[in-house]
Amino acid sequence: MLERWIHARERARFSRDNNRRVLPFEWGIEHLGNPPENLDPRPWLHDFVNQVLSDSEAFFTPIQPAEYSYHEGRLTYASPIQSPYPENNITYARLFPADSGGRAVIVLPHWNADAPSYVALCRLLNRFKLSALRLTLPYHEARKPAHLERSDYLISPNIGLTIQACRQAVLETRLAADWLIQQGYRKLAIVGTSIGSCIAFLTFAHDERFEIGVFNHASSYFADVVWTGLTTQHVREGIEPHMTLDELRRLWSVISPQSYVYRLHRTNRKSLVISGKYDLSFLPDLTDHFHQELQRWQAPFRKVVLPCGHYTSAEFPFKYIDGFVIAHYLRKHLG
Repeated sequence: MLERWIHARERARFSRDNNRRVLPFEWGIEHLGNPPENLDPRPWLHDFVNQVLSDSEAFFTPIQPAEYSYHEGRLTYASPIQSPYPENNITYARLFPADSGGRAVIVLPHWNADAPSYVALCRLLNRFKLSALRLTLPYHEARKPAHLERSDYLISPNIGLTIQACRQAVLETRLAADWLIQQGYRKLAIVGTSIGSCIAFLTFAHDERFEIGVFNHASSYFADVVWTGLTTQHVREGIEPHMTLDELRRLWSVISPQSYVYRLHRTNRKSLVISGKYDLSFLPDLTDHFHQELQRWQAPFRKVVLPCGHYTSAEFPFKYIDGFVIAHYLRKHLG
């Protein structure tokens, strides 16, 4: 009965938004460098993926430091990646300071999150004596181009643009960590939800300054979530006529948590992985694969499965349980 009720709630919440568009499929290799004109984009992309996987450290490390502007709790700095959309090339973050003893948590929202989202979580973290820095993801809020109703360019049928946008988010998060350290914070953690969870894990796997990672709705391969998830049906519809899931999994392996779990082999840094038992967007089987990969590489983590789905995790009572689990874990393990 609970499963049927949760699934009905998930589909009802999903159907509230009637502005999803099926964007055209594009290879998008122009977003990944300066490829020669008139080449075949498919083999070029496969070569690009091989190069990134052989040196992901370079791919996910900012080349230059940022110049920051901070005023009354608002932080801005230029994105290290200049996308084709000027409004997307400024990073925005909001600081929620607390008497935290040098402990700070970077919070990464979900796809299509609005400005008020995760403010309550940041304030809850303050009550647990943790400072919080909430980032705005690429193509969200003030970063969203005027012609978009939704934050479509973070996850889209444009293969290269999706890779670029996720890499952009990782680089911006690492620059946010630089700023926090400049402000005197010495113990850092990261929390991400949904696509924010993916970005958080990519950052955590490549930046050892983060002592704790909390991945709220976590999964294995980026492509599998898009292919099977309720939330991303329209993205799959744009891709499916042009490639198989196997090929998409390979091309988007560079932005998949599963590809980088090995970097946590026998690490002392701890992770909390939260999932919904009845999630129709991040299917439980995919989360189980992620758990198995963490176990295979002997990465220390705690698994929490809530009796809810993706959308319903933001409803009473699950949002309060979720928030408390996150805050309690961070307070316990972050110093």
